[in-house]
Parts: sequence; structure tokens; C-alpha cells
Amino acid sequence: MWYRVFGRSEVESPPAALAAHLHARGLTVEPHFRGDDLGWTSGELRLPNGSPILLARFLTKEDDLRDDLNAYAAELETMDYSPNSGPLMAHMIQTKQLVTLRKPVDAPDEVLSEKVLEEACRFLTAATDGVYQIDGRGWFDAAGKLLVQEY
Repeated sequence: MWYRVFGRSEVESPPAALAAHLHARGLTVEPHFRGDDLGWTSGELRLPNGSPILLARFLTKEDDLRDDLNAYAAELETMDYSPNSGPLMAHMIQTKQLVTLRKPVDAPDEVLSEKVLEEACRFLTAATDGVYQIDGRGWFDAAGKLLVQEY
């Protein structure tokens, strides 16, 4: 299952800040990140049981994301049952960075994985002036409020 953060800010959220935030919430992870001169590009948040949550960070200026963002905007356009679909479509156009998080397929502790994923999304969403999306569940703001439900 995929989780995605669509940030309107180009500001990089430091991996150490993300790990500190998770630790402060009682979620023990071992962070491992790599990057280049533009900041971190990929990483893992290793859970105590060894299962990794994989992250990747893409910048719209550097990576070819526009077609993907347009596809998300088009999908949101079909969700006209929600008053938030229009503003979220505009948000896709304004997105400057996309962070993807992948839930481990073999996580022995599903509850812990979900907590780490959702808290990481909330942190990254707040840090990047963003929104986040969870496959099959919907679109959320930084506080975790459901903006548009996926059916």
C-alpha cells in the first residue's frame, strides 16, 4: 500500500527531524537516508521488528512528475461528491515535491506500521505545506482530517 505526500513547498524536511518527531510520539524507528546536493532522495524507516518503511522524495523541478500530478488532479476531478476535490486539484498543480512511503508487505506488526506511516505523513505534510493520500482510503490534511474519501 502506498502513502503519498504532495508538498507545495520546496523546503526539505530533514530526516533527523522526522525521526525525532516519530521518537517523540513513542514510535521507535531506525532512519537510513541517502541523497544528493538537492537533499535526501530515498530512505528507510526501519521498525524494531526489522521491517522497513521505504520513502522516496521527488522534486517537480528535477524529476518528471507533471504527468503523474496531472493524473492525480484528473482523478480528483471525478470525486466531485466532495467540496474539497477542486481545491485538491489546484494543490496538485502547485505541488513542488512528492514523497512516497510504502507500507511493508510482510510487516509482523500492522498496527505499528500504520502508526508510523500516518505520523510520518502528518509530519511531512505539515513541513511541506501539503496534503497526503493513502491508497483506498483518501486524501488528508496535516492534522489527519479526511478531505476526500476514496471509494
